Amino acid sequence: MDVLVLVPTYNERENIDVLASRVLALPGYRMLVIDDASPDGTGERADNLSRESNGRLQVLHRSRKEGLGRAYVAGMRRALTEHPDLICQMDADGSHDAADLPRLVSAARDCDLVIGSRYVAGGALAGWSKYRLALSRLGNAYVRAALGLQVSDCTAGMRCWQPETLVRLSLETLQSNGYAFQVETLYRTLMNGGRVCEVPITFTDRTRGSSKVSGAVVLESLVLPWRIRSGAADANRPGEAPGSGDAPIGQDTGSRAAASKRA
Repeated sequence: MDVLVLVPTYNERENIDVLASRVLALPGYRMLVIDDASPDGTGERADNLSRESNGRLQVLHRSRKEGLGRAYVAGMRRALTEHPDLICQMDADGSHDAADLPRLVSAARDCDLVIGSRYVAGGALAGWSKYRLALSRLGNAYVRAALGLQVSDCTAGMRCWQPETLVRLSLETLQSNGYAFQVETLYRTLMNGGRVCEVPITFTDRTRGSSKVSGAVVLESLVLPWRIRSGAADANRPGEAPGSGDAPIGQDTGSRAAASKRA
């Protein structure tokens, strides 16, 4: 199996070597670094790793920082031209463990999107304060209520995609730039009838480098669910929002529950 792992970077020079070694240690896995012109030289370091990887690590250089969502869209569009069997995504800061990738890949046999979840049974967070944990849980509850979703970790960044699922998202019409990208792509997947399952992971707070979360990113995350509901952010309208008599989006349909149990 050919699995391509997308890793957006901005000032992650301290972390990129360790992550690359762990991803490329997995047989059949490749890595695409999407670097937004990092001032700390992350892109140049990734180029060096690429030359040492026999083609298994590639680098997509972007001219400026435009946000996580724009970086992922660029990486996904590039990945689709290479026709891998599966496309994964993960953070570069050490919060996601590359050793979890095979479990997400295995679950993708039954799902269109697999989420590495902090909030299903067996999932965990390490290194977070009680305040930050409460804020994250509240944010997920807010998204679920606003969009009628039944997914435990709507904002998770570690994921595994079937390539055709990404095609159906109409990537060019996605509007979120920050971490709201995770919510927008999840919502569209479910609206398209995609099967989503969650696999428990342990999320570990970064030990090197600094967080990229800004006030603008938080504001976008608060506003986006309501833009989605109104259709403003869903330009190609991949499906209609459920009516009052329908089950919440993402509720167990049988195959989805079975996939979660097998995972």
